[in-house]
Amino acid sequence: MKRELFTAEHEAFRESARAFLAKEVTPHHERWEREGIVSRDAWRAAGRQGLLGLAVPEEYGGGGNADFRHSVVLTEEFTRAGASGLAVALHNDIVGPYFTTLATDEQKRRWLPGFCSGESVTAVAMTEPGAGSDLQGIRTTAEDRGDHWLLNGAKTFISNGILADLVVVVARTTPEGGARGLSLLVVERGMPGFERGRNLDKIGMKAQDTAELFFDDVRVPKENLLGEADGAFFHLMANLPQERLSVAVAAIAAAEHLLEITTGYVKEREAFGRPLARLQHIRFEIAEMATECAVTRTFLDRCIVEHNRGELDTVHASMAKWWATELQKRVADRCLQLHGGYGYMTEYPVAKAFTDGRIQTIYGGTTEIMKEIIGRSLLS
Repeated sequence: MKRELFTAEHEAFRESARAFLAKEVTPHHERWEREGIVSRDAWRAAGRQGLLGLAVPEEYGGGGNADFRHSVVLTEEFTRAGASGLAVALHNDIVGPYFTTLATDEQKRRWLPGFCSGESVTAVAMTEPGAGSDLQGIRTTAEDRGDHWLLNGAKTFISNGILADLVVVVARTTPEGGARGLSLLVVERGMPGFERGRNLDKIGMKAQDTAELFFDDVRVPKENLLGEADGAFFHLMANLPQERLSVAVAAIAAAEHLLEITTGYVKEREAFGRPLARLQHIRFEIAEMATECAVTRTFLDRCIVEHNRGELDTVHASMAKWWATELQKRVADRCLQLHGGYGYMTEYPVAKAFTDGRIQTIYGGTTEIMKEIIGRSLLS
């Protein structure tokens, strides 16, 4: 089916993204994989190309366009290119809304120009060694000391953790408040007591730095409180639909790309004197995956339209996230199998997609949490 989601403007933006990837990302990605981190030059190049801060008002250096379809285009193109190191979607779609919707005018003037230029890389620090999706289990604390917050604690699995210049930290500001006693504090690079641990060694997404963060009596100015004190729960909930939709968009794009390259492979690869594509089992496998991708794509595109209207709710975003990422996982496994021994070789794109994509059902809320959200909404 022909997609009706995009206009000529979006397709022109797609060409710009492809040109950027071809020049600034693809030639360097293998080196970034070996080093475990991308170059800051790539972030600045993304800023110059206008790929950062798409929804940020123009007065702060952004694109001034809140149309989420531009972010969808970026995510699709980065996914197809296997560019898992430069976490533009995290920067734009997950961190960005916290600054554009919660920051004061003074904070926007201070942080957004660097956000848009690529001079300031961002991260969100919520997950802790003993608390993943459970906000009530967060132990990082911030004590009110009059003119500053005194921040103590540790975070783990923080994407962009090594490169980040601005980290939105979820901390407990009211001990007895449970999930509703949390606040968002922006910790800046160089603040005394803010330390980064090791760049974690993952099974996939090797070029994307993921780190442990430590806060030992970090004096965070009161001016770095983002949003309302003790309001983090509501701020986080408000931004979760877009975060989960962004992950789902990457998932269906990855599944479709894997299907595309595997379809080409089975047409060329021969076994028992004939192409694999002539075997009925192979045709059935391709048919099943193509159907699942087509059905999922239709639902995802509808979710994108709803989100652009401001009408996508948490339940449907959760449906999109768990279904699309589980589909990606299934398709990656089946496509690797159809490649046979070659699929296990890292020089084949299917192998990298297999390991890079495995995190999709975990971060942004696990599949199990997504099902719990959906089930609770239907049965409560």
